[in-house]
Amino acid sequence: MNRFEPNLRIPGPTALPPSVREAGGRQMMNHRGPEFAALLGRVTSGMQPFFGTASDLVVLTCAGTGGLEAAVVNTLSPGDPVLSVTVGVFGDRFAKIAEAYGADVTRLSVEWGGAAEPDAIRETLRARADYRAVLLTHNETSTGVTNPIAAIAAIVREMAPEALILVDAISALGAVPFAMDAWGLDLVVTGSQKAWMSAPGLAMVAANERAWAAMETARMPRVYLDLLEHRKSAVNGQTPWTPAVAVLYQVDEGLRLMAAETPAGVFARHAACAAATRAGLTELGFELFADRRFASDTVTAARVPEGLDWKTFNGEIKARSVVLAGGQGRLKGQIFRVGHLGSVTLEEILGALAVLEEVSLGAGRSVVPGGAVAAAQRAALDVLRAARAAPVPA
Repeated sequence: MNRFEPNLRIPGPTALPPSVREAGGRQMMNHRGPEFAALLGRVTSGMQPFFGTASDLVVLTCAGTGGLEAAVVNTLSPGDPVLSVTVGVFGDRFAKIAEAYGADVTRLSVEWGGAAEPDAIRETLRARADYRAVLLTHNETSTGVTNPIAAIAAIVREMAPEALILVDAISALGAVPFAMDAWGLDLVVTGSQKAWMSAPGLAMVAANERAWAAMETARMPRVYLDLLEHRKSAVNGQTPWTPAVAVLYQVDEGLRLMAAETPAGVFARHAACAAATRAGLTELGFELFADRRFASDTVTAARVPEGLDWKTFNGEIKARSVVLAGGQGRLKGQIFRVGHLGSVTLEEILGALAVLEEVSLGAGRSVVPGGAVAAAQRAALDVLRAARAAPVPA
């Protein structure tokens, strides 16, 4: 990290590697020409292994929320019964989109900080199995929780086999292992500004044949976000509307970097940075917000201690060029969040923890000098040793 730049520790937009920034500054190209077709093909094929799918993938020029809206309006009709499993702000947003377009939404809400319980979903589906779709959040950015998507999907397939499983995977896909096909997911959404190390502006959507078939009969209105139109255009190496070419340049370069690191290396780096963050914050006396069993490898949330003036405390952190995220929704002022995804390095996490330690000491908090960084290093090394010892997938 350039010492003159802030250590951007928010869960997106994430910091851009130098080569990605350079890629975004390239001259425009004809988005109806063969060069663009090759670019689009590289991006979609390069993402498929991280999605864990052989299904068609399309690229939309919009934020991740636009991708969620596309998931809803392309597969559902007004009045369709929908189960929305929500564990935070972004789960609520997915449900809100479906409600806005006239779906009959049942919300299964979990106490924030916890993950969705497969048994609770089983009982909900036992009471009513005619849901047209189940909306799931892979990684809840507002609370630092990763839902057990594989286990939840297995329950849905057992109890409501006709229901489409639509997944918001915006804030972790590309940073952690994901298996769309093996888990039986029908449609999955991600966004360029997260693990893909690129600027905001693109949503990527993968859909299986069940989802594509549902789009043929779905009656919710859509024009710009029509996934069938995007699929038809992709056959010719194009998008139906003018794409964010500069962001595609960046995603293309980000995927090149990720391929060079290898998916296993990307996942191990994120796991190590997450373990370091959790260990360092704990050593500093901060209570972690998420259930440890489901703690996210892309963002960690911690409670603001009682009696700590967070505004002043955070101001001192910003003055030292570390940028953290605050709480969202009803958690505003109660928690803070440390993002560790995208191009994040262990050195950046250790630097952020060193600043938190320095500011904590200055605020009179009882911490051991050097303790947070040491705890973080030990935790990260444990993860990396385990990753090196793990068998290489066939």
